[in-house]
Amino acid sequence: RRQKKTASHAVTELENTEDCSQAGKPLFCPSHPTEELRLFCEQCDQPVCQDCVADRHRQHPYDFTGNVIHRHGDALRELLKSTQQHTGALEDVLSQIDDMGSAVRSRAEAVATEICLFASGYVKAIEEHRDRLLKQLENLKVQKENLLHLQKAQLQQLLLDMRTGVEFTERLLTSGSDLEILITKGVVASRLAKLNSIAYNTRPSVDDGIQFSPRERAGQCCGYEVFGAILNKVVDPARCTLHGEDLHSVRQNQLTGFTLLCNDTMGERMGRGGEAVWVTITHKDKRDCAIKPTVCDNGDGTYHISYSPEEPGLHTVCVYVKGQHVQGSPFTLMVKNKFLEHQGVFHCCTFCSSGGQKAARCACGGTMPGGYQGCGHGHKGHPGCPHWSCCGQVKESSECLGGPPSNTPQRSFLRTVVL
Repeated sequence: RRQKKTASHAVTELENTEDCSQAGKPLFCPSHPTEELRLFCEQCDQPVCQDCVADRHRQHPYDFTGNVIHRHGDALRELLKSTQQHTGALEDVLSQIDDMGSAVRSRAEAVATEICLFASGYVKAIEEHRDRLLKQLENLKVQKENLLHLQKAQLQQLLLDMRTGVEFTERLLTSGSDLEILITKGVVASRLAKLNSIAYNTRPSVDDGIQFSPRERAGQCCGYEVFGAILNKVVDPARCTLHGEDLHSVRQNQLTGFTLLCNDTMGERMGRGGEAVWVTITHKDKRDCAIKPTVCDNGDGTYHISYSPEEPGLHTVCVYVKGQHVQGSPFTLMVKNKFLEHQGVFHCCTFCSSGGQKAARCACGGTMPGGYQGCGHGHKGHPGCPHWSCCGQVKESSECLGGPPSNTPQRSFLRTVVL
């Protein structure tokens, strides 16, 4: 009655049995009070009378309400079916929340018992430390329960709204007249669609991950050093490890890196980022020469450290987490020259450079008849021009691609190089 458009409307209770008998009475057009609403304008999506069709709704597609009720009713039924599926999912989530609440309380009780057993061997100082731990545990339990209660209250309200919408829609579809369904279908469909679009978490917002470490240093209490603390995944630099193929040897001006894996005091992976990671790479002979690495937090407890060394030589790499060295830090890093010099000879063929030795070989892979393992002019495998005996490169001013084949006798190769 506070709305201007509906201030003069007559309002009746649906549960009033006396007024229920009026549900089947005809409804008249507000623009033409003497005409009954029997038609439905498809373009305007509203019931109309015959005078409306001849006047304002001229040339609009229309039909009798009894002919269009099935199509519009089916649309409401589809929305109702979708909403009913959400109610089942919400009930399952609420059940999981109740179970998780019980698990949190059970876990908290178990930890409290463990704390009491650990503290029983001490006198006043340990008893006071125990009370402090129990208070911290209670706060942690209350914090987790509050988060679960908040999530539960939100989901319960959403479930209540959905149930109300479902019950109203079911009553409308079963007890309402065709005209009533058509009049209210827009509001009902909008409400159901809005409820269906609300996102909610299908799992409890917290877990029961509460742990107690009796060996953890907890400072002093009444002048005594006490142990025992409640852990919430605290990183332990001594248990963090380094991984990578290029940890100790890299090539000059080549982008490379390694991975830091952070673990907690129990040796388990942290599973989250945000730790204070600091890496330094300094040259052992040149104090003013340092490499500036880049630390990338992957957000899952791992950190990728990338760098590109400019100066060859021996370097020292230090990796810190919270100001402490991690496992394996510091370590040495050898930066090799970018250009790999040839260790062989630049010759025309192995037969000539070795003085006719049958056992001499060449990295080009050529062979000669008569038992010769090396290459010769015009024979199989010969590149047709002078080349390096160590890697087969045909360009004299080039970088060596590597040593001789694995099946090459080292003695024969050295003999070829010397000759």
